[in-house]
Amino acid sequence: MAHPKGKASPAPAAAPAVSLDDKSLFINRELSLLGFQRRVLEEAMDPSNPLLERVKFLSILGSNLDEFFMVRVAGLKHQVDAGLAELGPDGLSAAAQLDAIRPVVAQLMIDARNCLHEHLIPSLAAEGIEFASIEDLDETTRLRLHEYFLEKVYPVLTPLAFDPGRPFPHISNLSLNLAILIRGTEGENHFARLKVPDTLPQLIPLEPNGRQRKVRGQRFIWLEQLIVAHLNELFPGMEVLEAHPFHVTRDADVAIQELEADDLLETIEESVRLRRFGDVVRVKVNQEMPDQILEILVSNLEADWSDVYRVQDPLSFVRLKHLLQVDRRDLRDKPFVPRIPPALDPKLNEDASIFSVIRRGDILLHHPFDSFDPVVDLLRKAARDPAVLAIKMTLYRVGRNSPVVDCLLEANERGKQVAVLVELKARFDEESNIEWARRLEAQGVHVVYGLLGLKIHSKLALVVRKEGDKIRRYAHFGTGNYNVVTAGLYTDLSLLTCDEDLGADATDLFNHLTGYSAKKSYRKLLVAPVDLFERTKALIEREIEHQRAGRGGHIIFKMNALAHQGIIKLLYRASQAGVKIDLFIRGACSLRVGVPGVSETITVRSLVGRFLEHSRIYYFRNGGAHDLFLGSADMMPRNLHRRVETLFPIEDKRLIRYIRETILDTYLEDEAKVRLMQSDGTYLRNPRRDAADAINAQARFLKAR
Repeated sequence: MAHPKGKASPAPAAAPAVSLDDKSLFINRELSLLGFQRRVLEEAMDPSNPLLERVKFLSILGSNLDEFFMVRVAGLKHQVDAGLAELGPDGLSAAAQLDAIRPVVAQLMIDARNCLHEHLIPSLAAEGIEFASIEDLDETTRLRLHEYFLEKVYPVLTPLAFDPGRPFPHISNLSLNLAILIRGTEGENHFARLKVPDTLPQLIPLEPNGRQRKVRGQRFIWLEQLIVAHLNELFPGMEVLEAHPFHVTRDADVAIQELEADDLLETIEESVRLRRFGDVVRVKVNQEMPDQILEILVSNLEADWSDVYRVQDPLSFVRLKHLLQVDRRDLRDKPFVPRIPPALDPKLNEDASIFSVIRRGDILLHHPFDSFDPVVDLLRKAARDPAVLAIKMTLYRVGRNSPVVDCLLEANERGKQVAVLVELKARFDEESNIEWARRLEAQGVHVVYGLLGLKIHSKLALVVRKEGDKIRRYAHFGTGNYNVVTAGLYTDLSLLTCDEDLGADATDLFNHLTGYSAKKSYRKLLVAPVDLFERTKALIEREIEHQRAGRGGHIIFKMNALAHQGIIKLLYRASQAGVKIDLFIRGACSLRVGVPGVSETITVRSLVGRFLEHSRIYYFRNGGAHDLFLGSADMMPRNLHRRVETLFPIEDKRLIRYIRETILDTYLEDEAKVRLMQSDGTYLRNPRRDAADAINAQARFLKAR
């Protein structure tokens, strides 16, 4: 529209400021976590991955979804049952989240089974690995299977009847079962339940005969197929009408009432037992199960019909892991030998002790590309060194047959002062940790179970050594657990140091964990729940000031999850100021990218590859001075406020340069395995992912060993 001569056009109205409390700025955590499961499925679908590795990813997806229901869905159902009306940052109630989750999970299950039946099973068959149907087998093979059933399987089975005189049997968590309908001698129908024993091989190999002996390959049948084919042996004189598998998932997030627990160890043991009896949160049945049998299950399991999922066999993808035992290395990732840094390699430094090497300078290990052996070696040498006075450690997940615990026991036997903080509440590792705690206590080790209301998640080992007339402290700080198995499967970082301030901080932290302390700050460590949030906030705000002063702000965070509303708002503020922000978040991310005026300078990448991304890296450009922290903490409410976590600084400029330029820049350049978040919360793969020269960060780290 023209304006009268001499009158200026009015200035355009300024865009209204976006409130950082706006619900649309936050992605639902549960839906984001399911998005990660979608990315795991994509790896199973990716033909560029070795065939058995694709099967592995499908098994991992099954395990992840089991845990999602046992913990996340169970927690939401508890909120609904308690009548809690509180809304999350995204504005969804617990009931609304459950409604949103179900169709996403259902589609994920459908797509996963399509991947298995339409792609993986035909590809496996082409490689000579087949799933057979028992009715298609020749008479000789069936006779051998019958003998196997009678000798190996039949003695283990326990059919349980359900009738007025016998109550409905308990169905344990994650168990595979058969719902069986039987006709009695007088024509009446009966219901029975039979658990498929998980103590037996789930995949039964079929011996080749005749022409098949000359063909490379292996055929299997599932254990439940063998059982169904021989149900008449279990119900003699009766007619088996039909049998259908079903799989139950229960609430496994048992609350620990610490204030009322006289003995935390016994309380945790009892909670693990109770996990088998939690409320049912999911029932999976095959598509052929008739409604009358399903009605019996749903009614007696006291499940909601909305928690029933009809799916194509197999009901449990976790059981696909048994296929990975097939000796076909040509269908797996190429094996590798982790690197040992030359300074720590005993073959190259026969006379140098690990203590003298650490004294020469901090050592960084990038697992699994660098071996975890030096960490174990530090503990082993400490146990045997007469100059070592004490060893202190936190143990979160150590696994079974742990050489780390063996080192601690040896140190105790040799008269060292050994103190171990065992986190009994490490979900799904409680039984293993209870076993280690009892063994350590039995040998006289000082075992502590943590602080009231807090889970101990920091990864820290401290070795106190007498050197001449002084005491020196050697420390290991890590982003991962003291588990030699997962150290070969997860990407993590370790720092070996004898820095005096870090050693003093570690001592203060252990004193806080084992004794009494009201310490409110540390020299160099960022410690949750003491000051980690406030100091992280200050570091982000400093980048905002650098940006406003023209010095260029840049933040790079790499972590497993981002859901802390306060941290997200701080990152939004930094983006509004123009700070460049690169986020690597493996799993759930509640931050939304690409929102005009809010998050235009933020990118979120997720990388799913051969190794589970587990390292946490926090980089701040700091006007070119480059501050960098590693540690155990994700940016989640539980990590910052309900756990003992540590972030430790990297101060050696050589190591800072290596992490910034070699590790982080390589991740930024990845094209093969990275996914880039879109503004709607979905993730897209790089269009160059299939190119012959596409950059694969993890593969590059392997080559650089």
